[in-house]
Amino acid sequence: MFVRKKRNRSGTTSVSVVFKNSGRFKEVHHLGTSSDPDEIRRMYNEGREWIAKYGGQQQIDFDEKWRRERSDAEANARAIAGFRSALSHVERTTLDAPQAILGRVYDRIGFNAIGDEILHHLAIARVCQPMSKTATVEYLRSYFDEDVQLHKIYRYMDKLHNTQQEKIQQISVAHTMDVLGGRIGLVFYDVTTLYFESAPDPSDELRQDGFSKDGKTAESQIVLGLLVSEEGYPLSYSVFNGKQYEGYTMIPVIDDFVRRFGLTDFVVVADSGLMNEANIGLLESAGYKYILGARIRSESLEIRDWMVGIDWTDGRCEEHERKAGQRLIVSYSDARAKKNAHNREKGVERLKKAYAKGTLTKDKVNKRGYNKFLDISKDVTVSINYEKVEEDARWDGLKGYITNTGLDAKEVIKQYHGLWVVERAFRIGKSNLEMRPMFHFTPKRIEAHICICFVAYKVYKELERTIRQLGIGMSVDKVLFYAKTIPTLRFRLPNGETYSERLYTMPQQEQIRTLLED
Repeated sequence: MFVRKKRNRSGTTSVSVVFKNSGRFKEVHHLGTSSDPDEIRRMYNEGREWIAKYGGQQQIDFDEKWRRERSDAEANARAIAGFRSALSHVERTTLDAPQAILGRVYDRIGFNAIGDEILHHLAIARVCQPMSKTATVEYLRSYFDEDVQLHKIYRYMDKLHNTQQEKIQQISVAHTMDVLGGRIGLVFYDVTTLYFESAPDPSDELRQDGFSKDGKTAESQIVLGLLVSEEGYPLSYSVFNGKQYEGYTMIPVIDDFVRRFGLTDFVVVADSGLMNEANIGLLESAGYKYILGARIRSESLEIRDWMVGIDWTDGRCEEHERKAGQRLIVSYSDARAKKNAHNREKGVERLKKAYAKGTLTKDKVNKRGYNKFLDISKDVTVSINYEKVEEDARWDGLKGYITNTGLDAKEVIKQYHGLWVVERAFRIGKSNLEMRPMFHFTPKRIEAHICICFVAYKVYKELERTIRQLGIGMSVDKVLFYAKTIPTLRFRLPNGETYSERLYTMPQQEQIRTLLED
């Protein structure tokens, strides 16, 4: 952009501000026409002032630009030199943010009162990166800069089962009561099985063959009974030999829980697999309140006729007195009925395909238990009994509950459905914490392994509660995933002291920062 003086044919001179674009001049501002030299000079100066005011930057001060660039380069060089100087003092880089988060949770629960660092390291490593004890030693050294020797771990496990197990469960119960406001209103009980990869020992009274809930029929196993509160906080556990019938485990665990902690004001909730008349009698004789899943098809003929004679609609529930103070509550759900019918139809279709020839051959005999010893010499004729199929359909959508509480039917059903928390506890224990398979073979170390997993699950649940309270909006697994990406730099200062600094470089890392620094 510049001021142009253009000579006209009439002898006058036009003054204007123009700029050149694609080889052509375009007038931006016309200042006037005159033949007077003084007037032309005035208009020319006025045009330059106009450009200075409205035309933006028209020239570059190369000296100033050079000085600025030189200043920036020197500043960058000083910054880089300072950064390199700082890095030269880095003594160690670790990824210990998960340990820091879980360690704070561990202490908040109260497990630090046990005063044993090996339990602390094993429980936290079990949540962060569950693996064998040998691999855990290397993990602790590589990521957390913790030097825990393997022989010390095994020595600790040999004493854990009878020295600290009691205190661990006491701490867990006390913390759970504090979380729930001082009272444990409901306790949920269930059992699972844990199998072993180590070779079975015929003389072993703990690891034995039995019905495996994981379908591991060839491996020895143990039975684990677990008590949890509302929200799934663990309270107590017991270990039984692998062939123990699960229905016989509930009463000993509950009696032991009451004896150790003096808690009686609660309602026991358990599924139908643990429901038998002996258990009900023992619960009532001990004065316990209970809600149990009912085996409605095993009820008396009178009660069964009563159930199938009702015109069931979605959401309807009815109750019937079984004995004095004991009620059977039955509910119906359309969704449950559809699921029951769908599963039965799939089962019948599988039977049709499997036995299309109408005979049972050796390859169709299940290999569970002692059936592996069977020797079939001739095919056996089989057929589908459709009368039994129709009889089964009469029970679609029905679910029963037995209770001696004074709760109304809807509340009983609601409380029973809380059993999912103990099922989730087993799922987390077996998958996230990798409680099984187990490679230990002595009773001491087996029970110690279960105890470590119990502590790890308690820490997992408390971290889950903390995340929810802080509104972080992540799962425990997601929090730990991002925590593992946060590096910690440990500097050795010139005076010999050390200083650590964590680097947060991602939005997700900043999101969980409060778990490390609150």
